[in-house]
Parts: sequence; C-alpha cells; structure tokens
Amino acid sequence: MSSVLYDTPGPRAKRRNVLLSVVFTVLLALVLWWVWQTMDDKGQLKWSLWEPFTTSEAWTTYLLPGLGDTLKAAAISMVIALPLGAVFGIARMSEHAWVRGVAGTVVEFFRAIPVLLLMLFANEFYVRSTDVSSEQRPLYAVVTGLVLYNASVLAEIVRAGILSLPKGQTEAAYAVGLRKGQTMTSVLLPQAVTAMLPAIVSQLVVIVKDTALGGVMLGFTELLNSRSTLAANYANVIPSFIVVGIIYIILNFLLTSFAGWLEQRLRRSKKSTGAVLGEDTVEVNPAAVGGTFGTGGEGGGPSGFTFTDKPPR
Repeated sequence: MSSVLYDTPGPRAKRRNVLLSVVFTVLLALVLWWVWQTMDDKGQLKWSLWEPFTTSEAWTTYLLPGLGDTLKAAAISMVIALPLGAVFGIARMSEHAWVRGVAGTVVEFFRAIPVLLLMLFANEFYVRSTDVSSEQRPLYAVVTGLVLYNASVLAEIVRAGILSLPKGQTEAAYAVGLRKGQTMTSVLLPQAVTAMLPAIVSQLVVIVKDTALGGVMLGFTELLNSRSTLAANYANVIPSFIVVGIIYIILNFLLTSFAGWLEQRLRRSKKSTGAVLGEDTVEVNPAAVGGTFGTGGEGGGPSGFTFTDKPPR
C-alpha cells in the first residue's frame, strides 16, 4: 500500500530489506554470543552468583523495599509535577505580559538546571532551613528536584500540545460565547491531552529512572541503592545490575503500555457515533420560518428549527 509518506517497495527493495534484516540478525547474535562468552570467562554465569535471586531474602530485604521507595518518590513527583506543569504551560500563553514573563522565567530557569543539582540544593535547603529528619530528608530532596525540573519540562509539553491544535477550535469556541478560561478547560485541553500523552508518558518514565540519582548522591534507599547493598552481601555485582535493569524495563514497559491503552481509549471516546439525523429529529416552527427559510438574524443561518431528543430512524 502506498501513501504520501510511504511507497510500496519493489522487488529490488524487498531483496535489499531482507538482506539487511539477515545481516542485522547475524550481527546481533554475534554480539550476544560475545557478551555471553565474556561473562562465562569471567565467572559471572556461575549459579552461586544468581542463586540469591531465587530466595525470598534478597527480594524482601533489598529489592522490594528499594522498588517501593522508587515508586513512592516517582508517584509523589508525578502527582505534583503534572498539575504544576499544566498551570505553568497555560500561564505561558496568557494574554497578560507579566504572567507570561513570570511563568516563562520560572520554566526556563528550572529547565536549564540539571535535576541532580536541584536535588543537591534541595537537600542543603532542608538541612539548613527546616526540621525535616535525616531519614526523610533524602526523599524530600529527591521529590523536590524531580518536581522542579519535570514540571518545567511538562509545562513546555502542555504549551506545545495546545498550540498544535487548529486555530479554528479556539475561534469556534469564542463564536459560541465561551470565555477564554472555558475555552481552555472545555475545548483545548481535552483535545490536547491525547496529542500530549506520548510525550507526557516519556517524561514520567524519566521521573522513574531519575530517582536513582538520589540513591547515588543522597543515600536515598531506592532500587539502585538497595542493589549495591545486596551486591556487597552476596558479591554478585554484574548479576545484580542485570536483575535491576530488567526490573526497570518491566516497570517502564507497564507504564508505557498503560499509557497506550489510555490513549486508544481516549481516541475512541472522542469519535462521533456517525448517527444521521432523520426528519422526525428536527421540528420546524412555521411561525418563525414563514413558509421559507429565515435568515436567523446577523449570523445568516436558517431560523425556526429546533432539535428534539427523538432518535433517528
């Protein structure tokens, strides 16, 4: 099937694609074999290094508590960053220059600073200016850094999603008498959510992975930090990295799969039913029509027609 962006490959193109696929498969198999052989030569495939992951102690003592802290920090950051990013994204499109200026300054400032630096600054702030306990301080610092950085990124995603909609949507909303706030909440945002969802989910995946920065620099007991303790006790550094990497892959795959399902559901809910209005669905007011089509006033449309709740035949 051909389209504007894609042409059906011919016989030569098909042969070339098959050849490239075979070459790529062979190279991938060779790389995997080399990795396997290297690990085997270094003794990293010995059963004694992998055996701890078959017992409950490694999971209940190290990995599951670390995974719980990772999900906790990521969930709190998402809940705060999403609405905050939406507010700043909408504020950047305000008609008031001072609102646009303040929102733009905040967004560009925090978007330009590395998230790790924000975490370190937040940790020092909590140490010197608050009474947060030393046990809770790493969580507070990680969440603060993630919220400040990701809210500014999400603000740009929201702004880009709204600006990507056709201008006719806004003009139609104003034509029926909606105010700017009503247009934003009732017309633009609901449509932009579907377009923004892939980018938002990508940023949420980044939030989950960036919790590891708090474990490295602040001693936050997230999944990667708990792995280091497990590896120190069982002397299985490489296997522990592999297991934790697989956990991250599964976690982010579930998140993206849920987002894909949600996006399809939103698209289906916005589709029209395709029902055709029948004659008994429209009632004509003869007094208003006067035997001909009225002009309907300044709008120039037909008058004297009212819609009923009767289903189409």
